[in-house]
Amino acid sequence: MSTANNPAAAPSAGYRVWVLAMLFIVYAFNFLDRQIISILAIPIQEELGLSDRQLGLLGGIAFAALYSTLGVPIAWLADRTNRTWIITISLTVWSGFTAVCGFAQNFWQLFLARVGVGVGEAGGVAPSYSLIADYFPSNSRARALAIYSLGIPIGSAFGVVAGAQIAGGNLGDNLDWRAAFIIVGIAGIVIAPIFKLTLREPVRGGLDKKPEPPKTAEPRIMPGGEPVAPPKAPGFFAVLGVLSKKPSFWFMVLGASCSSMMGYGVFFWIPSFFARSFELGIIETGWLFGGVLFVGGSLGIILGGVLGDLMGKGSKKMFALVPAVAFLLTFPMYIAGTMATTPLMAAALFVIPTGLGLAWLGPTLSAFQHLAPANMRSMASAVFLLINNLLGIGVGVYVLGELSTLLTPAFGNEALRYSIMIGAGLYVVAGILFLIASRTIENDWEK
Repeated sequence: MSTANNPAAAPSAGYRVWVLAMLFIVYAFNFLDRQIISILAIPIQEELGLSDRQLGLLGGIAFAALYSTLGVPIAWLADRTNRTWIITISLTVWSGFTAVCGFAQNFWQLFLARVGVGVGEAGGVAPSYSLIADYFPSNSRARALAIYSLGIPIGSAFGVVAGAQIAGGNLGDNLDWRAAFIIVGIAGIVIAPIFKLTLREPVRGGLDKKPEPPKTAEPRIMPGGEPVAPPKAPGFFAVLGVLSKKPSFWFMVLGASCSSMMGYGVFFWIPSFFARSFELGIIETGWLFGGVLFVGGSLGIILGGVLGDLMGKGSKKMFALVPAVAFLLTFPMYIAGTMATTPLMAAALFVIPTGLGLAWLGPTLSAFQHLAPANMRSMASAVFLLINNLLGIGVGVYVLGELSTLLTPAFGNEALRYSIMIGAGLYVVAGILFLIASRTIENDWEK
């Protein structure tokens, strides 16, 4: 029987690589479909006559409201049912609604289509975190999660570049922003059956270190002679009860959320910043910002994952200290980038904070898998994603757009520049919260 269909078989190294590659591809589509609107915001705004406030709603609350809240019940299912099926269905749904975005004729139609994208993507991430934790041992999880998280910059970069090429007319005079949504949506639907047919459901907690049983312990046998079944996955409030005793989890969640408010906001608004402050066209903006995302984001995530695994061997505190230092260094670099006088200088400077601002993913996501028991991992990840995405996507994108709208009477096309500078202060808050988390993380670690 093939490995893909035999859940009892121990995963080989080659098969684990395939699993991680497929999860990465799905995650890349997750961010491609999520972020493509950032580059398409320019022609969308022109055709539909939208304000920055309305664009902020499309990029933030429209996507984040149900994306964040539905993640909790879907994670409840993921701790009890087949996670590969959940991810497959989610990929199909969000890709379908991405294609629907291309048929929108006004703000509210596009708003509802974006809500649909969020509904689909709600089932993609938390089950994937849990699958990775069951395919990779604890000493390599930070690196595995970091490789998986490369889907963020690579998917975002591809979405920005592809969207710009299609909407800018480089691939044909009859293609526009509507075609960009339809093309990437159909591509995701094609990937979905390949994912399901080649990935199997692993044993939960199968690679975790098991404590040695007491020598006097007798096997636990039910009266009928059958072994006692493993404990069932707990409910939402039971998970909250466990996590409530782990302060490091909450400080890291709030710190990551502060960084995501700025991170998602910048990912959405920087293409418009380049277009307005430097008067670049959509194709030039796409290549420039796509390069920033690809180079800066990829290097930052890989570095964070490697440092988290290597330094975490000596002290669990490093899983919080590595992101803390990165966040504190991110703030001045974003200020420098927004103050640049040329687009090339701005892009070069933005590479650094883009990398530093994503370095938290590997060590932090790995820590979350160790701050909850194996049968609570999907739900614990969903709690994190609920808070992180409501604040990061829902609030961050909208607030930067609202700030830009309020500052426009005073600064005109330069309003986004100052909006980004104000928002960058959130990275200082994030760094402080991770420093506080480092004080208790070792006590909170699951033994």
